[in-house]
Amino acid sequence: QVQVVESGGGLVQSGGSLRLSCAASGIIYSISIMGWYRQAPGKDREFIANITPGGTTNYAERGRFTISIDNDKKSVYLQMNKLRPEDTAVYYCYVFSGRQYWGQGTQVTVSS
Repeated sequence: QVQVVESGGGLVQSGGSLRLSCAASGIIYSISIMGWYRQAPGKDREFIANITPGGTTNYAERGRFTISIDNDKKSVYLQMNKLRPEDTAVYYCYVFSGRQYWGQGTQVTVSS
């Protein structure tokens, strides 16, 4: 089985930074892509970015967020800078390896 676990969420003041981590574990033969979504209360899940093992990235919007990958650790990261209250959401990591696997999410709360 494949397990996906996010970490790094928490409370941060407006203008601050957080680095989210996501680690995949279990029996994984080949990862095609890893990425991040977020979901605020009452809203649809929103795509943020994804990345291939080769380092090819795709962003919904470039600027404050940066995605990176560590293939040896089977981990993906999301560096978030200049955070705003509207960034408050549950952030979800996914891994595609034959099928899509999701983490449980990590809460990010940005205070004004």
